Parts: sequence; structure tokens; C-alpha cells
Amino acid sequence: MPAGDLAGIDPGTIHRNPTVSELVEHAIRRGEGLLAVGGALVTETGSRTGRSPSDRFFVSHGESRKQIAWGDVNVPVEPQVFDRLLDRARAYLGGREIFVIDGYIGADPAHAVKLRVVCELAWHALFGLQLFRRPRRDELADFEPQFTVVSAPGLNAVPERDGTNSEAFIGIDLERKQVLICGTRYAGEMKKSMFTSANYLMPQQGVLPMHCSANVGDGGDVALFFGLSGTGKTTLSADPDRRLIGDDEHGWSDDGIFNFEGGCYAKCINLSQEKEPQIWSAIRFGSVVENVVTDPETRIIDYADASLTENTRVAYPLEYIPRFVPEGRGGHANTIVFLAADAFGVLPPISRLGPDGAMYHFLSGFTAKLAGTEAGVDEPQATFSTCFGAPFLPLSPERYATMLGERIERHGSRVFLVNTGWTGGPHGVGRRMDLAHTRAMVKAATSGALDHVETRRHPIFNLDVPVECPGVPKEILDPQSTWSDKEAYEIQARELARMFAENFEGFVDLVPPEVAKMGPAAD
Repeated sequence: MPAGDLAGIDPGTIHRNPTVSELVEHAIRRGEGLLAVGGALVTETGSRTGRSPSDRFFVSHGESRKQIAWGDVNVPVEPQVFDRLLDRARAYLGGREIFVIDGYIGADPAHAVKLRVVCELAWHALFGLQLFRRPRRDELADFEPQFTVVSAPGLNAVPERDGTNSEAFIGIDLERKQVLICGTRYAGEMKKSMFTSANYLMPQQGVLPMHCSANVGDGGDVALFFGLSGTGKTTLSADPDRRLIGDDEHGWSDDGIFNFEGGCYAKCINLSQEKEPQIWSAIRFGSVVENVVTDPETRIIDYADASLTENTRVAYPLEYIPRFVPEGRGGHANTIVFLAADAFGVLPPISRLGPDGAMYHFLSGFTAKLAGTEAGVDEPQATFSTCFGAPFLPLSPERYATMLGERIERHGSRVFLVNTGWTGGPHGVGRRMDLAHTRAMVKAATSGALDHVETRRHPIFNLDVPVECPGVPKEILDPQSTWSDKEAYEIQARELARMFAENFEGFVDLVPPEVAKMGPAAD
């Protein structure tokens, strides 16, 4: 079956590449959401308010079967299982009203992947229109997609019959270049399925795919921000003093950095105009807001209400951010920031990493899964996510790490580890890092203000911590000084150090000895 058609679906009514206004009208007509004050479309995703990692599978056949690093994250499914579910999706969507969006992944024309999204829901189509990169209108007449995504959330899988883990199924066929999503209304599955696919396809073209945001200063200096959902990629990259390239997914080619997407998918729990003015202003007509509590009469959104989920989200196009980069591209990275939301509250708020330390912490990918980001996660959980994106990496992690290390060396990129998590104690005792202080640290890092600042070596974490930073009180830079019980800090820090060492055991034989030595002292 060619990827260029509608995946074999024979619809009743088809809406091909509608405008934003048309999709909003369709969503309202079909009862899929309501318009909030300011014009954003507010929707709910039902019981699944985050990704469902245990329900995602790769179809096991062809060359990708040899290349994929199979394991707990990358789980195989036989082609006949995928095909049976796709046949059921065809029957389910047959005769229905469907919505088709054409777009592409990758702002660099040399590496772009043409994409077609076939949706049961109008608001899912609006999400795709705002998140993926848009072809020009004159390109749509003869658009031939290389990849097809079918989203049928109203079709539930039956585990006993279909061989799935639940009623949800996210299947990725890298050989036939197809994605099938059913049993979940969470729109982020579409976005992350294509990012995962790009993480397989791009290295074959010599491009490093990265789970990071990117911005550029007025002088052309590019900064990358790595981190899992909720660690601050979107917030910190949306800097009024810098131009936004993108907020989540990028490639690093021989020519520089380019965005995979055309929009942003930001968390908006506890969003405020004061702390995040750019995201606040982006929530307007054309934006899609998921799972926020909205007064049905006044249509006012309550961003502090987490009764549906803490993983409240908003999707909007890049052009809603002032001073965005329309071409979605920049030069090579001058500064790289690894973001870790440390739920233990013991990591320094900012540390300078040399090339070996950068490789250690990239492979470690320490952070915390924040509440609501994934199904079943109700409290922050410490985790190690290789390359700050393990759920989305089909290939072996050392392949991505080697590509990053080569680029750091070649372009002389400065690298920092920034803790956007807790200070003064662990989650439940301490407090979250002050966003204003984190912004000041990031500004100092990207501007070069920390290049020649004296550092002190943290005795447990083996990190070079600046003794001062413009706009940040000195005592904050020393994490132990923020704890009232200094002995409790050391106990907690050594426990985290032990976790680092245990996690890195799987990489010791894969990296040079000097990289392995950059880890914390667990004893």
C-alpha cells in the first residue's frame, strides 16, 4: 500500500488541508471543544492525558529490524498485528468525516520528510497543522507524502484479540513509513511518533536528531536546551532577548541547527503572564489548549487547576512567538544546556562541563518525570533518560552520543548542566528553583559571562560550579548551603551519586575511560 494515499481509507466526507479557521469551526460544530477567552480552542483528551509508552510498538521487519535497539523501550510487534489493526482502522474510518493535513518534518530542505496526517478529529488536525511544518499552498496540489500518520482515537484495540497491552495502540512502521494511533485522544502521540521516526531516519543522512529547544542571539550565537518534558526547554528557550528557532525537536547537520517542527507544544500548568509572557500571549485564536479547566460560562481558563492533569498543554505555531526564526534554521551550537529537574534537590543549579563531562551527562540524561507527563506518573520520579530522550531513540544511544561529541569538539561548543528542579531539600520539603534565577544563569551561560568565572569542584558530583553568576545570590550556587540539615544533604547527594554510578554501568565499556571518570563519587 503506497504511503501517498489515505492509507486505504474510503471516507464519507474528507477535508483536505483546511485553514485554521475552518478547523476551529469544524471542532466547535462537532462538539470537540469550546473557545476560551482570547479565542483558543479548549479540548479534553479523556482518561489518557499523557503519552502511553507501554502501548507504543515498532513493526519488526526489514532493515529497521536489524537497526533498532530492542528492549524495554523499543518493543517489537509483528507486521500482521499492525496490519490487522490498520484494517480495523480503515473499516472504522470508512464512510466517516475525516480531516487530512499535509506537512513535513525538518526546516532544512535537504533533509525534510513529507508527511500526511489523517485524523478522525478536527482538533487533532488543527494540532497537526500548528505543530508540523507547513508547505506553501501552491505545493499542496501535487504533494506526495513520504510518511503517513493515521489517528483514530475512537477505535479501541482489544488486547485479547489484537495482541496489544491495552485499548490504546501506537504502532510505527519504519519500512512502510506509517504510523497508526488508536484508543487515545492525547495529541502528543502524533508529534512524538514522528519525532521517534525522525530519530531513525536522520542519522542515515548524517544528521544528529535532538530532543532539545534552540534559540539564537542577535549576534547569531545558537543555544540548545536538552531536557525531558517539564524541565524547562520551552520556557527557557522562549527568551524575549533571543530569537526562537524551536522548542522541542531539532537536527544538527553539517550546515548547522534546524527545527523539525513548525510549532510549539508547551506545558501550561500554573502558567502566568508575569513568568512566561511569550507562552501566555501565544494562547489565542488558532492555539489548541488541552485538559485545562475552563469556566463554561465565562470561558476563563484556570491554569492553576490540575484536577484533570498536571500535564496541561497548549499547541501553537512558531509565528505566535515574537522574534521567531521563520526559516527555522541557525548556525552551529555555541552553547549547550542540559536541563535536569532534580527531585532530590542536591544538584548545583548550574555547572560547567568539559567535553568528557558533557558526554557523561548526555548519556546519563538525569532528570525527573514530572506528574502527569506520562500515564500513571502522579508524583515526580527520579529517572535517567539516555540523551535526554530515551523514549524516542530507536537506535543505540552511543550512536547519538558519538555524533554529539564529535560536534562539540568540532565547533567548540560550551556545555552546562542546569538544575531546574528543587533546592533546599527534596520534592515535598524544598522548593522549586526560582525561574528568574534560572533565567539569569542561562543568560550568563549563553552570553559567555561564565567563560572565565572561577569555579569550585563539587566533592560528590565532580562538577565545576561557578562561585558567582550575574543576577544570582552566591549562596544559591552552593546547593548544600540551601539545606538546613547539612548532613541530610550529604546523605541524599551520595544516594543520587550511587544512582548515577549504577545507571552508567551499562556504558562503561562503550566510552573512553576519561568519560566514565567524570561521574559522581558514590563512596
